[in-house]
Amino acid sequence: MKSWINELFGVEKPVVGMCHMQAMPGDPKFDKKKGLDWVYDRARADMLALQEGGIDAIMFSNEFSLPYLTQVETVTVTCMAAIIGELKREINVPYGVNVLWDPSASIDLAMATGAQFVREIFTGVYASDFGLWNTNAGEVIRHQHRIGAEHVRLLFNIVPESAVYLAGRQIADIARSTVFNNQPDALCVSGLIAGAETSAQTLKFVKDAVPDTPVFANTGVKIENVTDQLAIADGAVVGTTFKHDGNIWNTVDPKRVKALMQKVRELRES
Repeated sequence: MKSWINELFGVEKPVVGMCHMQAMPGDPKFDKKKGLDWVYDRARADMLALQEGGIDAIMFSNEFSLPYLTQVETVTVTCMAAIIGELKREINVPYGVNVLWDPSASIDLAMATGAQFVREIFTGVYASDFGLWNTNAGEVIRHQHRIGAEHVRLLFNIVPESAVYLAGRQIADIARSTVFNNQPDALCVSGLIAGAETSAQTLKFVKDAVPDTPVFANTGVKIENVTDQLAIADGAVVGTTFKHDGNIWNTVDPKRVKALMQKVRELRES
């Protein structure tokens, strides 16, 4: 099951850099004066900075659509599609999408933009900052097949930020049953919020439970811990670390991208 990672990303232990889009029309923080063109300009600048820094892949998300919806409004997806559609001509690495927190919308966006993978919460019931959070993996996977998106790789986030699994099960058991019931392309393991370090112990529990399924460290990977994180995980999704001063609200700093990616290349060679 790991072979698709090499086929898609062209490397082992890929690092996926987050391109966090600013608030969209309809979001409380949307800047009406600057408009959608400014959202596009910010996304383009961050995307180019990630590529300049040598990133392996990029994932676009509506990170600043706070507070999040579990069923997003149509305007969010259409605006993201318009922006990514304009950016496609300059993207030179594999790319994915994540419409927070709506798995069906994420798959729709992938189909509309040619994205090769999505990351989302597909399974489980959670008590979260966004209310009671229920999912329906069977419905979402059937939707994926109905629209012909079987080729889109699904990264299942099984430790969502700002939420707790209601069933009270051990993380290893969640990983095993998620893989058995859904056959995800990969699992993502997160910290409490964006930028919070993923527990190495939790990563190991998950990896040991499902050794044949790729596992990604989903938050808090930085130059100080990337060696330990990638000693366990099969890849990483990185956002906050790449921002100026390591602040999620800032723009991407290509120097920070280069520094971490140089460390990752050294790890691969060793």
